[in-house]
Amino acid sequence: MTKQNNKMRVGIVGTGWIAEKAAITLNGLNECEAYAVGSRSLATAETFAARWGMTKAYGSYSELMADPDVDLVYVGTPHSHHNDVTREAILTGKPCLVEKAFMANARQAREIIELAHERRVFVAEAIWTRYQPAVGIVRKLIADGRIGTPHLVTATLGYSMGNKERIMRPDLCGGALLDLGVYALNFVRMFCTDKEGVSNSIESIDGHCVKSATGMDLTNTMTIILKDGVVANVQSSAQCVGDNIGVIAGTKGNLIIDNINNPQTITVNGPDRTYIETIRVPQQITGYEYQFLACRQALADGLLEPREMPHKETLYIMQLMDDLRRRWGVSYPMD
Repeated sequence: MTKQNNKMRVGIVGTGWIAEKAAITLNGLNECEAYAVGSRSLATAETFAARWGMTKAYGSYSELMADPDVDLVYVGTPHSHHNDVTREAILTGKPCLVEKAFMANARQAREIIELAHERRVFVAEAIWTRYQPAVGIVRKLIADGRIGTPHLVTATLGYSMGNKERIMRPDLCGGALLDLGVYALNFVRMFCTDKEGVSNSIESIDGHCVKSATGMDLTNTMTIILKDGVVANVQSSAQCVGDNIGVIAGTKGNLIIDNINNPQTITVNGPDRTYIETIRVPQQITGYEYQFLACRQALADGLLEPREMPHKETLYIMQLMDDLRRRWGVSYPMD
């Protein structure tokens, strides 16, 4: 890592709304810098760079990766394009933070992670909820016995997205699962853990979905039974406005997480649903800052993966989604 004031200089690949959110976040951090942007159009890149005060604008992803001053490449393209972009970055020796879902399928995820390990290049999945302070807060509440022994988890994530191309098109890895359901699955994996914080293994998983005319899952539901007897019911939808709430229910009470996509409050209830307290997470820039800071720390420590989202978890989630899509008959060209 360079350079001035030990800032991590980030090169953003893509210029969509998620790239904008990354630029806003980086501009609010002292430890990082929104340094460069790469687009397939130089004019688009220059407009983006001017808007967000970035130093460099490139008319190709390759040019951005060739910049020696880029410390971390943030891949903000659609799922369908993650593989090629990340592969090129790794081969160039550039550490990567790749938007969720990490890849189109588990095969691509394994290949990319194996390549990163072979080349000794850092790569991480940008599933932002994994990096946020709410994770530690919820895990401590459970570990401290505030709700007794957990037995039931529920989580929903739904947004009314109309006919967006990235949801409807198979070649863009459409559907609700990779875009939204990935958060619900991570919710279960984050909070159903043993005393050492290791996620409990899944005994069985089943699910159903409603598909679009193009064959993409628009609304889905999944039932998960864990080895320790916890049952999780989770669902996601690109067709409706969900409550987006997560609930962890135990023998002595429950925890209600207000938004599994970006938690702001955790409500603790005791026996008979008696209200005990509401815990608010620290004020945030956008919520993305924690994943950038985690990458910065991991790079400083010479790691190939972030502590908050190890590669084995990325691969586990990708395989779960592959298995579900196979059952539902939802496929992409790259499968």
